Amino acid sequence: MTDLNSLMMFAKVVEANSFSEAARRLDMPISTVSRRISELEGELGVQLLERSTRRLRLTETGSELLEHAQRSAELGEAVDDIVSNRRSNVSGVLRLSAPPSISESFIVPLITAFQASYPNVRIEVFVTDRYVDHIVEGVDLVFRFGALRDSTLVARRILTYRHQLVASPGYLDKHKPPKTPRDLLSHRLLAFSHWKPRNSWTFAHVNGKDKETLRFQPHLSMNDYAGLAHAVLAGAGIGDLPPLVKPDLLREGRLVEIMPKWRFRTFNLSLVHAGNKYLTRQVHLFKDFAAQMAPKLFRALPD
Repeated sequence: MTDLNSLMMFAKVVEANSFSEAARRLDMPISTVSRRISELEGELGVQLLERSTRRLRLTETGSELLEHAQRSAELGEAVDDIVSNRRSNVSGVLRLSAPPSISESFIVPLITAFQASYPNVRIEVFVTDRYVDHIVEGVDLVFRFGALRDSTLVARRILTYRHQLVASPGYLDKHKPPKTPRDLLSHRLLAFSHWKPRNSWTFAHVNGKDKETLRFQPHLSMNDYAGLAHAVLAGAGIGDLPPLVKPDLLREGRLVEIMPKWRFRTFNLSLVHAGNKYLTRQVHLFKDFAAQMAPKLFRALPD
């Protein structure tokens, strides 16, 4: 079956009388357009265009095919119009719940992009680190870390990553950088915690064999990674951060990863909803949108 997209490109090339101009109008590389036309000719077993350095000329078969190609282009534009119209007509309220610390770097950019595509959808976000009951609290989707404990819930994984052990360059100038987990005990350690007197970090070496669990009393503990990031940046000590929190600090070198060969386990970030709850169109759309958009927001996650 002939590829309708290739027929559409053929019509655009003839209309523009130029591969480069057609590529510009289609917002594609000229090499892609040229390749697709060549593949179409190969598929049909005939030459459609005679190319020269200055102009293009339709062959007899190309002239006969052009009318059908133009119809394909019109059909494609009609489909795009229908989809665009349906998008603009999506409306209603979408209620989300998300853990603290990732609102600025992840939740807000994701929601802003979604509402740019679906401007009539209103979104309410409840930020909390406690367990949220979808039914009782009327939440459509919850961003959740780790495995599900409730078998009645349905999860769609959107990101996989590991935390990183980080410190500020200023702190490392004043203190000998640790090389092994045990070396960390001579440093001020900062940890995410819910009023626990002791914390632990479990590391696995990149050699795939060595593992070590470090138990310690934090110099500073807090149940907010965004706050911990600022403390580490200020030189308060060494802490673990998920790469979704303040990712610009590592990209700009204001924080550096230490002991990169000793790594934390990986985590999943999923979108979760009740399996027995009717899902509105905006919920379905947001799930698909988040799954596609999240990897674009964080292209180089440590795994």
